[in-house]
Amino acid sequence: MGPLVSTEWLSAELGRENLIVFDATMYLPNEGRDGQTEYLRAHIPGALFFDIDLVADPDTDLPHMAPSQGRFSRLMTDFGVTNDTDVVFYDQKGLFSAARGWWLMRLFGHDRVAVLDGGFPKWQREGRRIASGEVAPTPADRSFSCNYRASLIRGLGDVMANLETRRELVIDARPQGRFMGTTPEPRAGMRSGHIPGSQSLPATGVIALDNTLKPSDTLRELFAHVGADGTRQVVTSCGSGVTASLLAFAMHVAGLPDAAVYDGSWTEWGGRPDTPVAGQTGSDKDTTHP
Repeated sequence: MGPLVSTEWLSAELGRENLIVFDATMYLPNEGRDGQTEYLRAHIPGALFFDIDLVADPDTDLPHMAPSQGRFSRLMTDFGVTNDTDVVFYDQKGLFSAARGWWLMRLFGHDRVAVLDGGFPKWQREGRRIASGEVAPTPADRSFSCNYRASLIRGLGDVMANLETRRELVIDARPQGRFMGTTPEPRAGMRSGHIPGSQSLPATGVIALDNTLKPSDTLRELFAHVGADGTRQVVTSCGSGVTASLLAFAMHVAGLPDAAVYDGSWTEWGGRPDTPVAGQTGSDKDTTHP
């Protein structure tokens, strides 16, 4: 099982004993939709709902920050995930929040994880089986053991320090208008603009019109265009760490070195008064992005 699996592969594998499928749908605050409600209405048979706001740190005001190792281990064990389980994530948009589940699994040391290419929209278009209602997990008979990879995550202090060193390349997955500060943020109270020195590569740019991931050679070209050619550590950012995970996933599929995710992303950076901001309304008029 590679990091990206097809609907044909998943259809043939459904029901296998050591395979768990998760619907990891999350909608933005301004979309007026609820991922779990949509899941209950229709989902891939046997899939469990992976609530990104549950598999998160409950002791912060920032949305869906990565949880502690203990919390992640307990939740995965409750879901029935062991260190020998193959895990596949999908979402109801095609490719959006599923990669957040993929990134969390890898952050805590689990590499037997994949994302469904094209997600639920492709599954539905192909007329594959659909179920409704809640699926009750079967807790694992042994605890999920974490092997935390600090190299895959960055915090506020890391990104602040990088403003001076510029050792790491920050790539922003938000739409261009939000990056430039010409479009308001979907979360109230956020300043507009971007982290000084960061580059813009909207997450939609790595997705084809049919909601599948673009081919690896195309992905490598897209990342190379913003300076991510494999010679410099990349840190991905977005609004709240979700589409940043999608860029990290796309880099992984493209065969590029693993990116780290700035977990707080713009919700943290743009919500503070002490962080410099570049763009249309920022104090730093940095416009070095392509």
